[in-house]
Amino acid sequence: MSWPLGAFVIFAVALAGGFAWYERGKPDARVVALVGVLAAFAALGRIAFAPLPNVKPTTDIVLIAGYALGGAPGFVVGALAGLTSNFFFGQGPWTPWQMAAWGATGMIGAGLARITRGRLGRWPLALVCAIVGYAFAAIQDVGDWVTYSDHSLRQLGVYVGKGVGFDFVHAAGCLVFALAFGPALLRSIARFALRLSVAWRTLDGAAAPCVIALACGLAVLQLAPGARAAGSPSGYLRSAQNGDGGLGGTPGQSSSPLFSGWAALGLASAGQNPAGVRRGGSSLLDYVRHSPTSDPGSLERTILVLRAAGAPAGGLVGTLQAEIRGNGSVSDQVNLTAFAVLALHSAGAPVSANTTGWLAGQENRDGGFSFATRGGSSDVDDTGAALEALRSGGHAVAFIRSQQNSDGGFPAQPGGPSNAQSTAWAVQGLIAAGAGLGGLPHGSPLDYLRSLIAADGHVQYSHSSDQTPVWVTGQALMALEQKPLPLSPSAGGHGRGRGSAGGGRARGAGAAAPRHARRRAGVAHVPVLVQRLATDAGLLTALALAPVQQ
Repeated sequence: MSWPLGAFVIFAVALAGGFAWYERGKPDARVVALVGVLAAFAALGRIAFAPLPNVKPTTDIVLIAGYALGGAPGFVVGALAGLTSNFFFGQGPWTPWQMAAWGATGMIGAGLARITRGRLGRWPLALVCAIVGYAFAAIQDVGDWVTYSDHSLRQLGVYVGKGVGFDFVHAAGCLVFALAFGPALLRSIARFALRLSVAWRTLDGAAAPCVIALACGLAVLQLAPGARAAGSPSGYLRSAQNGDGGLGGTPGQSSSPLFSGWAALGLASAGQNPAGVRRGGSSLLDYVRHSPTSDPGSLERTILVLRAAGAPAGGLVGTLQAEIRGNGSVSDQVNLTAFAVLALHSAGAPVSANTTGWLAGQENRDGGFSFATRGGSSDVDDTGAALEALRSGGHAVAFIRSQQNSDGGFPAQPGGPSNAQSTAWAVQGLIAAGAGLGGLPHGSPLDYLRSLIAADGHVQYSHSSDQTPVWVTGQALMALEQKPLPLSPSAGGHGRGRGSAGGGRARGAGAAAPRHARRRAGVAHVPVLVQRLATDAGLLTALALAPVQQ
């Protein structure tokens, strides 16, 4: 019995919604969609490798999903993968055993994330996948014994013994698949999940009326022109700092090394040393310095932050150099290799011609670079990063220039809408390559970035979307300051750079920039205004209904 492939996704999303609702309580629809799509991906991975007996990537996908998203989502991905794929292979008494075993696999992934604190390299991850893969197959042997035998211990030995070779085949396949795509899939899921993270707090009955009144006041202030003093990107980042020294995706969220690292680089570009950005006795540099560097990306970002603050990188440089393969790349990825070059340059460490040669050789025919290797779809972000690392590139410069949209910004993918982060990488790449920002077909991209600066100083992702403002603001601030990576060490711990509140020229996005941006943007800002009003209305509704939900 088989289903159309599209039905897998629809069915998985529907069931995942029920589980995710139970665990999270009214989750973002995109979270439900992510869980459903991963379940469908795991099921289709099993179907795609049907000609190879017991060689399937499903176990790896489920374990990594649990590792990145948590126990309940991991269980949902695994259980749904077993159920939906059997509409192709055939339903039977084996289906509950497969659902339970793959569901447990997702929960094991979540437990592994807790034990390792998110620090697990390629080989350890692959070995765990192999062990869990063998265990999954062994559980199926036990299921066959329960279903088809007389339940004697002798028959159990027969079933398990006959399945040893078959089980090892599954474990070997899990090992190979995890080595091939495990870290990349983990980073992709984690990156997407970070953009969707939302923290809810329950209010007691006495506090609710006060907060509702405050929210009403904020809504009125938001509609009143000039009622609030305009902020700056650097001022916004400083105000978002937590007591542990780090920053979350938005003010008030738990600190994250990813968001903290980019905020530190943004502030350093504005002349504010991360060592001097403090709250609660801890500095931003302290938080970044003591954050885990379990993957090349976090390792490279940490080195860039340490050197931008004038702090030594210590043994991190040697650890990064050990990540460079014989062909000169880091994990055969343009993105990671480009940032390795930037990190090594920042630390004054040598960069081999093998590495720069590999990176330059990944340029596509259109002049752009993809996330991974030559032949992939070219995008603005990775092309900009490659230009920062190579400091030259005529065809790559031409590719970026050709991608500018009529609003002055740049898209993540050719033909897409403009966004702040892609625009920032385009600006950084053009400046690093010596091409500058003059002569672009649709004006200066800095004007587009300024048009996204909100009244509190944060940079919106686009004119129609406002997400992970700390991350977006940190990256956009480097472009507004026109300082490509690697950054020179910041001089002062509390210096007020050109982009800091109250100082500098217009391109530093000072106090007048948001008003100037709104005049230039015109009706383009109407969707953001509507979005803000909707947010305020949603907040009031949630606060009003909080006592009912309790």
